[in-house]
Parts: sequence; structure tokens; C-alpha cells
Amino acid sequence: MTRPSPLSYWLASAPAFDGAAAGAPEGEVEVAVIGGGFTGLSAALALREQGASVAVLEAGQVIGEASGRNGGQCNNGTHQDYGALVASLGRDKAQRFYRAHVDAVNTVERVTAHHGIDCSFRRCGRLKLAAKPEHFAKIESAYALLKAEVDPHVELIAPGDIGSEVASSQYHGGLLQTTSAQLHPGRFGMGLARAAAAAGAAIYENSPVTGLERAAGRGWTVTAGSGHIRARQVLVATGGAPPQAPFRWFQRRLVAVGSFIIATEPLALALVERLFPNRRNYVTSRVMGNFFRLTQDDRLIFGGRARFAISDSRSDAKSGTILVAAMRRMFPELADTRVDHVWGGMVDLTADRLPRAGEHEGLFYAMGYSGHGVQMSVHMGGQMARYMGGDIAANPWEDLAWPAIPGHLGKPWFLPAVGAWYKLQDILH
Repeated sequence: MTRPSPLSYWLASAPAFDGAAAGAPEGEVEVAVIGGGFTGLSAALALREQGASVAVLEAGQVIGEASGRNGGQCNNGTHQDYGALVASLGRDKAQRFYRAHVDAVNTVERVTAHHGIDCSFRRCGRLKLAAKPEHFAKIESAYALLKAEVDPHVELIAPGDIGSEVASSQYHGGLLQTTSAQLHPGRFGMGLARAAAAAGAAIYENSPVTGLERAAGRGWTVTAGSGHIRARQVLVATGGAPPQAPFRWFQRRLVAVGSFIIATEPLALALVERLFPNRRNYVTSRVMGNFFRLTQDDRLIFGGRARFAISDSRSDAKSGTILVAAMRRMFPELADTRVDHVWGGMVDLTADRLPRAGEHEGLFYAMGYSGHGVQMSVHMGGQMARYMGGDIAANPWEDLAWPAIPGHLGKPWFLPAVGAWYKLQDILH
């Protein structure tokens, strides 16, 4: 039997980026953007449209990390239940944060259309599936509050009607957010990179940032690869990964955890129409749940936090085995379906699962999307271009405090304990 490819299906099925700048980074720009994922590329594009000179510094290849390794879902709504946000932050903030996620999906659609990016963007709706009968009661309450206060585009799927949405005996109704979307993130990211390069952004691949120094006057000197860039402003769009001192403040506030995904062979049309008649984005209500969707060529993309661990070759393979078993339990008709790709990626989580963006000691940043990065990263790239130009209102997260996570110095030593706790919650609730 052929072993699955360890490459992300999205990256393996996307065209290569051919617009990288030649040679080592050099010269002077108004803005240096650290990171060539969706945040950095969308910021570079927006900054160029505002007339600023821009250099993007990417440690590897553009969209090679989280932007090209996700589930391809572009969903409305916050990770936290809207009612819980109201209780913890107040109604005004909860509504603002929810609407920021709605705006983010609209931004992806607008960027895709404006730049003619062929990425199969489609408003398919997101269906949250109740994994236990008692979960449906919570979903029903969430639906009523959303419908009344912040999102008229939601529908409740009763337990007796769930078969019209997904052919699995494991679910007991669901909540449908009809304006959520999906896309091919590999093709979208390459299209975004090409648009930024065509607009005049210098995009340097294989240029990890190893030094950041404040200039004597205004601005920064950024050391990347074997070159140096002088910049008036710097936007950190990498998450908390780089180990150098200027980034440690971010590392203490983010927990990087692996998310794992498989892609099947293309499914027969009759099987697709029986199992997934509306071809939506699907997520389950368990804490250690799953997410899944179909591709344009009818492969099933099936993922989840199968293990609380970092993503590497061994961890990805172990997690793939867990995901295949979960998929086959959920859909017994897929018992003999071949799996063509198994991969993982790292998700940067904040303690409250809300994004963070702003300025710290002269460095601008946008990160911590906590599993909603497909849409929010694209949106925040554009918003940060405005924010860095002085439009404070462009940043919906401006007034969110961001304390360090107690005991966290950058390496998530506590992941096994957190995973055990989440598994217990799934059993008890």
C-alpha cells in the first residue's frame, strides 16, 4: 500500500510562487514585514496600495507554515461562545469581536474578487454538529442569542433533520452559520503573494530574521539571512516562533500547538451526495473535536487536534492514524477509502482564544488567531496597514489587554496535561 504524502494537500496542489526578490535583503523601505503568510502578504499588498515601500522577510517559502497547512475553512464567529463573550466582556465588545470575524470573511471574498485569485472561494455555510444530545440544548441557546443580537444569518438544524445535512449517526442537531465560506488556501496564498509582488512589494524567501535593532533616530535595522534592511516601521506577522530576544514578549503570550489533517482520495459523486449533500464546512462540538469539508475535486479534508503535541514528522504520522480511525467511525462507508495526504501545522493560541494586534515597544504585530487564521489573518493584514498609518479605529483588538501566560516561557511544557484535561471534559460534558 502506498504511504500517504506528508505534504499539505493545499501546498502540493498549488502553483509555485515565482515572484520572490533575488539576492539577500538590502536597502531601505518604509515597512519591513516579518513573515510571508496571509497576514504579512495581505499587509504588504495593502501597504503598497497606500504607496508605502515594503519588504517581506520570510524564513522559508511564502505560506509554507500555518497559512498553507490549515483546513481551508473561512468561518464567521468567534471560537468562544457568543454568550460567554457577553458574560466576560460585555455586550458591546462581544458584538464588536463577533462582527470583526464576519468582516474578515468579507475581506477574503473582496481580496479574492479584486485580484482575480482562482481559489474556489464559496459561501458554503459552517455547520456546528452536536456530538451529544445535551450539546444540542447549548447550541439551541446559542442560536437564539446570535439571532436576536448579532447574526441574522444563522439557522438551527433540529436533531431529526440532521440527516439532511450529514449522513452520520453520531450527531444530534446543529447550528448553521450560512455566510461562512471555504477556499483553497494554497492557491489563495500564492495568488496573494503574486498580487503583492506585482504591486511592488519585495518578497524575500529563505530569509529568517536573526536580528532587530532600533536605529539611533527613527526606525529599525533588520538582519535577515545574509542581508540587512532598514525600515521606518516593522510589522511582526509570524506568531511567537522566532527565538530572538525581540520576539520573546510574544512567545510568553502564545501557546503553539499542533493541528493535524488528512486528505482522502477523490470520493465518488454518489457517495459525496449521500454523506455531505450541501458540501459545507463542518465542526463538532467536542473540546477535542474534528473539522472537515470537501475539496473542489471531492476529497475529504478531515482534521482536528488529535493529540496535544507539536507538529513534526512523527507526531503528524501518529495523529494521522488517530484521524483516520475517527473518520471511519464517523462515516463507516469510508472504511476502504484511501488517504493520500497526512500533515500537521502549528496553531498559535492566546489564553482567551481572541486575536491580538497592536504595538509593543515600537514593533507592530498581529497574531494569535487561535484557529480562525484563514480569514482573520487576511483581514488583519489590511487593517494593520491602516493602523500603522495612524487609524487606531482600524484595529478591533486595540483595547484588549495581553498579559503573559503564567509559567510559560516559550516552550509549551504543559501540553500533555492540557490535553488530558480536555479529554476529561469531553467525557464529563
